[in-house]
Amino acid sequence: MTSTTDANATTPGRHSEYGELRAELATLTTEEFRPELAEIDRLDTLEIAGIMNGEDRTVPTAVAARLPEIAAAIDATAARMARGGRLIYAGAGTPGRLGILDASECPPTFNTDPSEVIGLIAGGPSAIITAVEGAEDSKELAAADLDALDLTPDDTVVGISASGRTPYAVGAVEHARRKGALTIGLSCNADSALGAASEHPLEIVVGPELLTGSTRLKAGTAQKLVLNMLSTITMIRLGKTYGNLMVDVRASNEKLRARSRRIVALATGASDEEIEAALAATDGEVKNAILTILGRVDGPTAATLLSASDGHLRAALAAAPHTTP
Repeated sequence: MTSTTDANATTPGRHSEYGELRAELATLTTEEFRPELAEIDRLDTLEIAGIMNGEDRTVPTAVAARLPEIAAAIDATAARMARGGRLIYAGAGTPGRLGILDASECPPTFNTDPSEVIGLIAGGPSAIITAVEGAEDSKELAAADLDALDLTPDDTVVGISASGRTPYAVGAVEHARRKGALTIGLSCNADSALGAASEHPLEIVVGPELLTGSTRLKAGTAQKLVLNMLSTITMIRLGKTYGNLMVDVRASNEKLRARSRRIVALATGASDEEIEAALAATDGEVKNAILTILGRVDGPTAATLLSASDGHLRAALAAAPHTTP
């Protein structure tokens, strides 16, 4: 007796569908088979580790080849976030998890509100840990997830997909573009559907993987590097740093409270007593504390100057009447 599963698997329509998908995957650089590694399982562990390390060293070069496009996408994102827009990542599987990771690091690092940088993953929060079957295949799901956020033209949506063909990521940027939001497509294949759908295609071609099709490897590393740039440099442009100091850091634990004091010390050269007094006068806000010391103003004046300068410490220092040279 033939089971229902077997019957479904042998229907002409299902055969045709899978045949088309297999043919499509065969055209992707990230899915290429590497015959020179066909017996990698016979090598000793140190040899395999050496090969993987060599593979990983090629990723920064692939990212460097797209720096002008990455910089343009960052400037466009920062301009919109300066107007109150949000940075929204959308992906399935590993790319979705990488977007959520980057978004979740922004509040403690840059004191952003959790609503300012958001990570969406196909299938919802449970998909962070467990795969949700079929979720990545739905453009409609991506549109619904974005509609739940009340997308605006000041928002930026970054679709993330190693293959550049994942329907959830492609659907996200297509829907966001229809809504007037800025769109960025981060993929690891040239001439991808995701790139074609985006205003800013970022196609980081890292080549075929050590394990055929395992795009959590080089492709995942490339995506992480680019997401680091997108969020970090955008925050630099928004005045969230002073030089290379995280002056908007949120002191939510003992380590970060110690780091806050060290940042004030590095920025000002002040004594421990001055630093404690400045932080007490500014409710623990690092940026404000630095301004009270270098600008020789009180806490409320520091807050006023920073507000007038849209949070940019250098501009606030320039406006302070008694700034230390």
